[in-house]
Amino acid sequence: MNERSKFLDPITRENAAVVLVDHQVGLLSGVRDIPVGELKHNVAALARAATALDIPLVVTTTAADSLWGPTAPELVEALPAGQKIIDRSTVNAWHDDRVREAIVATGRQKLIFAGVSLEVCAALPAYAATAAGYDAYVAVDASGTFSQAKREAGLLRMQQSGVIVSDYATLMVEALVDNADPAADAVYAALDMPFAVLVGQISAAHQHISASTKRGDLHQG
Repeated sequence: MNERSKFLDPITRENAAVVLVDHQVGLLSGVRDIPVGELKHNVAALARAATALDIPLVVTTTAADSLWGPTAPELVEALPAGQKIIDRSTVNAWHDDRVREAIVATGRQKLIFAGVSLEVCAALPAYAATAAGYDAYVAVDASGTFSQAKREAGLLRMQQSGVIVSDYATLMVEALVDNADPAADAVYAALDMPFAVLVGQISAAHQHISASTKRGDLHQG
């Protein structure tokens, strides 16, 4: 498959895996390109939606007991029961044998990365995965970094390297495929998009009005 067409092959729950890299409390404290609360919300939502779709997760930290601290509690809570978090020393998560082997073991071709920082923790393993023949994506709003300049440079380099940039919700909705799928309610609940909640409220209001109107018509008859 050539470089252009491989990314036209859609993301599905059967061909994708999610790799979450270094969403650790120490690193999160330095994030400046996205509000930290929003970033934690987004990566937790990504993890929950992937779990609802049975998309495998690989989760890793670096120097958790020394430099950068533990994984954010919000993400830990969102992970499926029994999910292993692999702590490593390498800058590039792909260079750790355990991380790379866990990714390979998923058997998935399309790898969705997110990390702190965007241009290192997410981007470096995405480059390496691309070089190894995988299709690499980065969920930019489930990633963060320490300045706007670093964000812009990271995005440019990813695009130059053939890594596809997207957002967490679009990637998961693409994998959902069909809103009639039995998993749809769980996926949208996991994504926790404010506008989707509003749409649901509007829909519920319309249903209430419709039901009230019908009851009124019946009463008048």
